[in-house]
Amino acid sequence: MIVKDALAAHAAFRRDAERLLLHCLDLAHEDRAWLIAHDTDELPNKVLSVFEELCQQRQTGIPLAYLLGYREFWSLRLRVTQDVLIPRPETECLVEWAVELVGEHGLSRFLDLGTGSGAIAMAVKSACPELSVTASDASDRALAIAAENVATLDLPVELIESNWLSGLVGRKWPLIVSNPPYVAANDPHLAAGDLRFEPISALTDGDDGLGAIRTIVDESPAHLEPGGWLLLEHGYDQAADVAKLMALRGFNCITLRHDLAGRPRATGGCWTS
Repeated sequence: MIVKDALAAHAAFRRDAERLLLHCLDLAHEDRAWLIAHDTDELPNKVLSVFEELCQQRQTGIPLAYLLGYREFWSLRLRVTQDVLIPRPETECLVEWAVELVGEHGLSRFLDLGTGSGAIAMAVKSACPELSVTASDASDRALAIAAENVATLDLPVELIESNWLSGLVGRKWPLIVSNPPYVAANDPHLAAGDLRFEPISALTDGDDGLGAIRTIVDESPAHLEPGGWLLLEHGYDQAADVAKLMALRGFNCITLRHDLAGRPRATGGCWTS
């Protein structure tokens, strides 16, 4: 079968099929222009077989990132599997904010809580090479993926297994950032789209979506240097709740940031006590 016929068979999700075919041909660095220029090329049977299998999996809803084995984030290609959350563009606003604070205050150290694939930690490290970065996660499988990304991207990051801050006793940072699970357990989105295939523990706390945020807000002051900042990603409708939790705990300078789509996405506060 030739290239154009193989793609025509999957017209319902043509763009994804194009990326999958390039992946099968070991041409992930190319774009659809290559496919157009080679549309009458005969595909090897082995390539066609793998391509058809991947397309069938995509039709069942398995995210493209898991089928390709990677996702682009902050111009970094990160390995991802179903052991980690797929990094999303809206989280880049959290990275931008962290980078700003590092530059404005001359910070030397940074902690990423619940790192997953290591996306936030490595994005900040890539933007601030002199920064000492620590990243933690409760999942040893997630940390294994993060370790692969650390090695592949050659971005030194200290990886620690810890359930939020419980495994970081006695350590402090001037900046702590986290994208914790914040989807409520009864949110119908958990049963739709890509979320069906992502690790549930990275999506929801099994309750109202604020459980992990409450824990981090409550425990982080013991791990923040005076004047240190805590930045948290949250749902578009959780900004007021997160700000209230921070205020009740004693944080100051509580600020809201929006993502590229203009939605409330991250709240931060300064610990001055």
